[in-house]
Amino acid sequence: MSIAKRLSDLGVTLPEAVAPLANYVPYVQTGSTLYVSGQISANAEGMIKGKLGETMDVEAGAAAAKACAISLLSQVKAACGGDIDRLVRVVKLVGFVNSTSDFTDQPKVINGASDFLAEALGDAGRHARSAVSAASLPFGVAVEIEGIFEIR
Repeated sequence: MSIAKRLSDLGVTLPEAVAPLANYVPYVQTGSTLYVSGQISANAEGMIKGKLGETMDVEAGAAAAKACAISLLSQVKAACGGDIDRLVRVVKLVGFVNSTSDFTDQPKVINGASDFLAEALGDAGRHARSAVSAASLPFGVAVEIEGIFEIR
């Protein structure tokens, strides 16, 4: 089954890839490897802001991480000329969680992205990963995730 069909079956429509907000490019391709710049937690209503352990719980953080994963796929689609089915696999994610110094469930938050990618892409969505705390993130968002992908 195609990735586009799996996303459609999950009720997910990839938004247009967001342009960079500073002096960087949204992705860089070298060979079959695609490096996607960090995607902040946002959805159709705007940026998903908050600090885990203070103003957000793990469930809300995981939803923010899922939003980052959808944005990552939007960038992959853009890099592939609009054909998301050129995606071979997710190689690695690095997730940053805006959290208090005593919050220790960063992996559970980033699971929101990992679980979504595994559901949407099957084995091709399983990946290596890091999940780390950040004292703050741009614009006060809850989560930022960057990714490495293999494409055709």
